[in-house]
Amino acid sequence: MKKIVTQLVFLTVTLALWSCENYHPRHLELWYAQPARLWEETLPLGNGRLGMMPDGGIHREHIVLNDITMWSGSHDDTRNPHALGRLRQIQQLLLEGRNDLAQEMMYSYFACGGKGSNRGDGADAPYGSFQLMGGLDIDYSYPLYRDLLDSSDDLKEYRRSLELANATAHCSFSLGNTTYTRRYYASQTDDVLVIELGADRKASISFSATLSRPERHYTRTADSTLIMEGQLNNGTDGKGNRYKTLLKVCNLGGEVTYADGRVTVKEADKAYLLLSAGTELWSDNFEERITKLLERATATDGETLYRRHTEKWNEKFGRVVLDLGEQDNTLPTDRRLTAFQHNDDPSFAALYFQYGRYLMLSGTREDTMPLNLQGLWANTVRTPWNGDYHLNINLQMNYWPMEVTHLEELHQPLQHLIEGMVVSGEETARTFYGAKGWVAHMMTNPWGFTAPGEHASWGATNTGGAWLCQHLWEHYAFRPDTVYLKEVYPVMKGAAEFFLSSMIREKKNGHLVTAPSSSPENAFYMPGTKTAVNVCMGPTMDIQLVRELFTNTIAAAEILDTDSDFTARLAAAIDELPPMQISSRGGYLQEWLEDYEEVDLHHRHVSHLYGLYPSNLISVSETPELAEAARKTLERRGDDGTGWSRAWKINFWARLKDGDRAYKLLGNLLHPVAEEGKIVSNDGGTYPNLFCAHPPFQIDGNFGGCAGIAEMLIQSQNGYAEILPALPSSWSKGQFKGLRIRGGAVVDAQWSDGRWYKATLTAQTDNTFRVKLPDTDLKVEVNGKPHTPHDGMVTLSLQSGEQAVITLR
Repeated sequence: MKKIVTQLVFLTVTLALWSCENYHPRHLELWYAQPARLWEETLPLGNGRLGMMPDGGIHREHIVLNDITMWSGSHDDTRNPHALGRLRQIQQLLLEGRNDLAQEMMYSYFACGGKGSNRGDGADAPYGSFQLMGGLDIDYSYPLYRDLLDSSDDLKEYRRSLELANATAHCSFSLGNTTYTRRYYASQTDDVLVIELGADRKASISFSATLSRPERHYTRTADSTLIMEGQLNNGTDGKGNRYKTLLKVCNLGGEVTYADGRVTVKEADKAYLLLSAGTELWSDNFEERITKLLERATATDGETLYRRHTEKWNEKFGRVVLDLGEQDNTLPTDRRLTAFQHNDDPSFAALYFQYGRYLMLSGTREDTMPLNLQGLWANTVRTPWNGDYHLNINLQMNYWPMEVTHLEELHQPLQHLIEGMVVSGEETARTFYGAKGWVAHMMTNPWGFTAPGEHASWGATNTGGAWLCQHLWEHYAFRPDTVYLKEVYPVMKGAAEFFLSSMIREKKNGHLVTAPSSSPENAFYMPGTKTAVNVCMGPTMDIQLVRELFTNTIAAAEILDTDSDFTARLAAAIDELPPMQISSRGGYLQEWLEDYEEVDLHHRHVSHLYGLYPSNLISVSETPELAEAARKTLERRGDDGTGWSRAWKINFWARLKDGDRAYKLLGNLLHPVAEEGKIVSNDGGTYPNLFCAHPPFQIDGNFGGCAGIAEMLIQSQNGYAEILPALPSSWSKGQFKGLRIRGGAVVDAQWSDGRWYKATLTAQTDNTFRVKLPDTDLKVEVNGKPHTPHDGMVTLSLQSGEQAVITLR
C-alpha cells in the first residue's frame, strides 16, 4: 500500500505492436460522449476470470462485476428410466414417416430426467445459471462545486472510452476548474480489478462506495476491507457455490473509513480501488487465494501494476494487425455505428474485428472456464438462457476466430469442458440409446449436462458432442502436435463410437442415419398437412457432422498409428451415409432426408450449411454443384436473422468467395438496435457498446463476425492457403499481420488494387505449405530469388521458426 499511493499521476503507456504504415494501436478505441444509459452502453473489461462494466456516471457510478465461475446449480441425475424402453418405438414411427407421433412420444418419454434447464430459467434449479457477481456503486461528491452540480453547462469535455490495445477504460470530464479522471482495468497478471480515481487539483477525490447484488449476499467491513460474500442456490438444499468479493482503497492524501458496509474517502488527491474475488467453483481455497491476491496488489506500486498488465495483454493481443485505413475516431462509437449503415468505413470493420479478439482475450484464459453465451459478462442473476453453453452453434461460434486470429492458447478451457463431458455423455449414451461411446445434445453446464433437453422440439439434437470434436481436430490442424492429438483422440473416438453403435438404416435407400434427432430448432410441415414437427431422422447437418467426425477420427488414428480395425469400420460406415441432396424443386440444399416444406423459410439456423462453414464438405473449388445449392439456400433464407445468424452468413458468403455479399452481411450484423439510450429494435444487430444483439445480448455474434472478417482475408481449409479469397471491393488496399493457417504457419500480407503483392509465412512447426497465387501470369520471388510455381501454387518446405517472403511482380 505504501508504494501504490506514491503514484501522483495517471500513467501514459505506449504499446509497441507491429510496425505498420499508417497503423496506430492507440486508435483502436471505442468512445462515447456521455455516461452509459443502458447496460449495453457500458464497456466490458476482463482478464479471463474477473470482469467489470463501468457506466461512467458523474454523481453515482454503477460498475457491474463478473466472475466467470459465478454459477448457481449443481450435479443432477438426468437419467430417464423410460427413454431406452421407448427408443425403438420412436425410431419405428420415424421409419414409417409418422414424425408427429414420434415427437409426441418423445415429449412424454425421451427427455432428460429432472427439470433440465428449467426452460432457460435455471437459476434456482439444479441445472443452474451464470450470474453477475454483483455491483459496485460509487457515490461521488464534489465539495468545491456544490453550486454547479445542478447545471449541465458546467460539466465539460466528458469522454468515456475503451482502448483495445491496452485493455483499459477511461472516463474524464471537467467540472469548474478541475478535470477528473478515472481509469479501469482487469489486471492480466495480478488477477484483480483496478479502478484509479484522480484529478488535476489536490484534495478533489471524495466518494462513498458499497458492494451489493440482487440476492444471496451479505456486505460488511473488516480489517480495512469492504467484503461481500454469500452462497448461490444449488437447486436442492440451497447450499451451492460460495463466493467472496474484497475491496480495498489505497489513497494519496485525505481520509478513508470503513463502516456500515461502506468505504468512504474524503478529500484525497488520488485513490485506487482494488477488488479481488473468487468462488468455490474456481478453487476450494478461494478465500485464501483472493486474500493473497489483494495483499500482493496493494503491496505493488501503481506504475508496476499497470505496466505488468499491459505487457501481458500485448503478448497475445499484439500478435495481429489489420490495417484497412486510418481509424477515424472523430465521431463517438455509437454514432460511428449508425454512420456505417450509410457510409462505407473499412477501418470500422477493422475495429470490430479487433474488438472480437479483445472480447475473446478478455473473456477467457487458459486456466479458467470457456466463454459462455455472454462470454464473461452478465448483469442479472437470471441470465438469458442461463448464460450456458449451447451446443447447436453458440458455444462453437464463440471459438471460430480463436485459431485463425492467433489466440490458440484459449482452446484449453474448451478442451477441458469437452473432456469433462465424456463420463456424463457415456451414461447418457447408455441409458437413452443403449449405445457405446459418449453423446451430448444441445446444451451443457459446468457439471457436464449431456442429456436431451426437456422439450424435443429443440432438445433432441444429438450431435453437440460431434460438433465439439471438430474443434479438437481444428486445434491440431492449425498446429500439428501428436502429443496433443494423443490427448484428445480418445474423446474423438468415443464420440464416433456413439454414432457407429446408435445409427439405424432408413428404409428408402438403406443409408445409416441418426434417429431420433432434429435440425437445430427448425421445424417442417408433415407432408400434405400444416402440422409442424421438429423430430426427424438423419437431418443434413447430422450427417455432415458424422461424416466429418468419422473422417477426422480416421485421420487422427492413422497419424497415431492405432485402432486400424476401428477405423476400417468407420470408413465402411462413411460409405453408407446419405449424400447431401439438392432439391429438385428449387435447386437448394435439402435440410432433411425428405424435401419437407419449412415452417419458417427465413429461420435463424442454417444448419444444413454446416458443410460449407465451419466444415469443408462444400466448396466452390471441390464441389461446385453443392456450392451453388448452398448459394441458393442462402438466397432463400435471406440476409436478416438474429445477430449470430447474420454473423454465420458472413462466413458462408466468404466461403462462397463473394466478398461484397459477406461485407453486406457485416453491415446487417452492425445494424444499430438502440438510439439515445433506448432499445428501438427487436431485430438482430448491434448495441452501442458493439455487443451483439440476438436480441438480447449474446456474444457469439461478435465472435462470428470476427471470424467472418478473417475468412474474407485468408482461408486454408482446402489444403493450401488462399490470401484475400473474398475481399470486398472497397477494401482495395490494406495489410494484415499475424493470421494463422492450417498446417502451422503465421501469415502477413499486403495488397493494393484488390490483389496481394507480398506475403510472409512464418512456420510454427515443420511442414510443407502451399500458397495459391491470385493470377498465374505473375513473376514470383521467394526470399528475393525467382521461384517457379506449379499449378498456380507456391510450395514452401519450412522448419519451425523459418520464414519465407513471397513477392509478386
